[in-house]
Amino acid sequence: MATDASSASMPGAAMLQMRQVGMGYGQSPSPAQYILADLNLDVAAGEFFVLVGPSGSGKSTLLKLIAGTAFPNTGSVTFEGQAIEGPDRRRGMVFQSVEGPLFDWLTVEQNIGFGLMIAKTSRAQYKETVARYLDLVGLTGHEQKYPHELSGGMKQRVQIARTLAVEPDLVLMDEPFAALDALTRRVLQREIARIWSETRKTVVYVTHDIREALLLGQRIGVMSIGPRATVRKIHHIDLPFPRNELAPEFLRLNQLLDEEIEQEATRQWAPR
Repeated sequence: MATDASSASMPGAAMLQMRQVGMGYGQSPSPAQYILADLNLDVAAGEFFVLVGPSGSGKSTLLKLIAGTAFPNTGSVTFEGQAIEGPDRRRGMVFQSVEGPLFDWLTVEQNIGFGLMIAKTSRAQYKETVARYLDLVGLTGHEQKYPHELSGGMKQRVQIARTLAVEPDLVLMDEPFAALDALTRRVLQREIARIWSETRKTVVYVTHDIREALLLGQRIGVMSIGPRATVRKIHHIDLPFPRNELAPEFLRLNQLLDEEIEQEATRQWAPR
């Protein structure tokens, strides 16, 4: 089922709310050149929400607003009922890069436990938490390795475990598998669905990959082309996990989303 974003609020109180958000870069951006405009979005606790859209639609900018590393020029962004005023450990981020986010001089165990160490977690709690997330991402036995000894997929597992280890309420993922080879990407797509089913963390996930969006998302928001991009339509994906890519409904939705995104992408060349 698809709905216009303006009428797609979640029932009850949402964990994340964006209301009439407009945002542009620079000192005094013109509203006509806002990257995002008139954007409304609710995300419920425990939901896996995926954003797709053409390049230039402001998907990563939207994540920055939620992370608290950028701020709207107009409108509001609230998390758990409070305005977002900056980064917060309750909102964790998994980045696209598999190289930059990890500390080369720390082991897998130390990378996963870095946030716990900063928070001065007790030694016993540190060990128990790191062991739990090592097991969750399938890296038990690799805890004493350094990043240069890991494959790209293993590095991304470490980043995911490090983000989850500090127990954020909301996990933001900005194309986390885009830099990986196709086979590794397929494996990790299945793994992140399993991890979400076990933890039920609230996730906002950005991807260009429609198949990936359908494998993971409970709802998928389709963004319009910028400038003044917004979440134009939201699809409720009523398919059981793990999802069958050859199921007729999966294939139908894949074609539908592909057509919607192509239509948005071609709008930038349409006569004004």
